[in-house]
Amino acid sequence: MQASTIDGKAIADKVRAELAIDVAQWAAHAGRRPGLAVVLVGNDPASEVYVGSKARQTVAVGMRSFEHRLPAETSQTELLALIARLNADDTVDGILVQLPLPVHIRSDLVIRAIDPAKDVDGFHPENAGRLTSGLTGLVPCTPLGCMLLLRSVEPTPVGLHAVVIGRSNIVGRPIAQLLLQADCTVTTAHSRSRELPELCRMADILIAAVGRPELVRGDWIKPGAIVIDVGINRLPAAGAAKGRLVGDVAFAEAVAVARAITPVPGGVGPMTIACLLHNTLQAARARLRIS
Repeated sequence: MQASTIDGKAIADKVRAELAIDVAQWAAHAGRRPGLAVVLVGNDPASEVYVGSKARQTVAVGMRSFEHRLPAETSQTELLALIARLNADDTVDGILVQLPLPVHIRSDLVIRAIDPAKDVDGFHPENAGRLTSGLTGLVPCTPLGCMLLLRSVEPTPVGLHAVVIGRSNIVGRPIAQLLLQADCTVTTAHSRSRELPELCRMADILIAAVGRPELVRGDWIKPGAIVIDVGINRLPAAGAAKGRLVGDVAFAEAVAVARAITPVPGGVGPMTIACLLHNTLQAARARLRIS
């Protein structure tokens, strides 16, 4: 068996193309374009590249992009004051504070300060609680993207056994909730789970989001399983200045066993920004009650 590759870039392109049409229709009714504010504190190179990409894609689908780049020495009080202003700004429908923040700023306080209705990252405790309760709310972007990738292969995963490796509030916990809402049977595991390979071999759907390069080996995977690899890890490689990117799954081994698998890069990654833009339009619709 040779797994099919789930092309996250192609699916993200499709999401953005459809979104651009919806944004234009919404803007025609609302009299303005949806607005996304992104806040970056400090000059982390990876974060700067990511924020720049978000801004370009925001504009490309017809939304307004508001960038706030603050120096690393910005105080927690100053950052919270900016968030308060963005909460009150009617031209801003979504607020995203790029993580990680400098060590002197508490991320949990910053996340809780964002208006839940504008929390397009889906990290606010209110949105997390709504997801757990099965209520409508803003869903974290990466888990939402994972579900779109899964449904591109298996549109109705009802009754399938999903194993999620990882329990973070950003990916592991919310993706488990989304899988439950899709009527899957869900097992949440992590790096300390006993007999982890045996748990993985039970999975019709395997989500790897633990942050350990190539932890999941080919013989951990049930033949015919769908594998969504959320991990992105950089390993040193001979002759490569930046090394090579790998996921949490040993791709070359897994591709010989699985039914379908996401590559790294080019799988889950492109979906995250596409789903961020989706969330921004959803937030704009909910705030103005214009569909």
